[in-house]
Amino acid sequence: MILVISGTNRPNSKTKIISEYIFNKLIEKGEEVNLLSFDEMEWGSIAENIYDADNHPQSLRDIDENLVIPSDKWIVVTPEYNGSMPGIFKLFIDAISMHRYADTFVGKKAMLVGVAAGRAGNLRGMEHITGFLNYLKIHVFPQKLPISSIGKVINEEGNIDDGTQGAINDHIEGFLKM
Repeated sequence: MILVISGTNRPNSKTKIISEYIFNKLIEKGEEVNLLSFDEMEWGSIAENIYDADNHPQSLRDIDENLVIPSDKWIVVTPEYNGSMPGIFKLFIDAISMHRYADTFVGKKAMLVGVAAGRAGNLRGMEHITGFLNYLKIHVFPQKLPISSIGKVINEEGNIDDGTQGAINDHIEGFLKM
């Protein structure tokens, strides 16, 4: 199963539009896929006791057991925040590491998509993510997909331009072969 992670808790984000596009493309291809969107999670309860394995929040255990552990591939879509990734994404990784560590991470494969208003498409953030995912023994697809100038790529109706759709589709094809 593939898990698409929309890695920001910002409501109405362009990151979610890209994540949903990827999710829908995978469904069209007949892939078994789930979408984990951080803007739909209740973070207050998750932040409590995240480092206490005996009192780990049940909502977090449920996400890990039902979405993360059953997946063998992740597609992580993160915006650029302050030259890196949203802190909420790193908090999530740290939190799920307390429960069934090996089942959660070891041997999985990940594709990274960066979203940014500027020109670099969150390349620096994707490198940061690559570093800690490799540490967790996750194999990261070597080609990252930076999506720059996101305000020009997605119009006011939420539609993604043809060139970006093509780049995403090509990236998905390469990742599925990994």
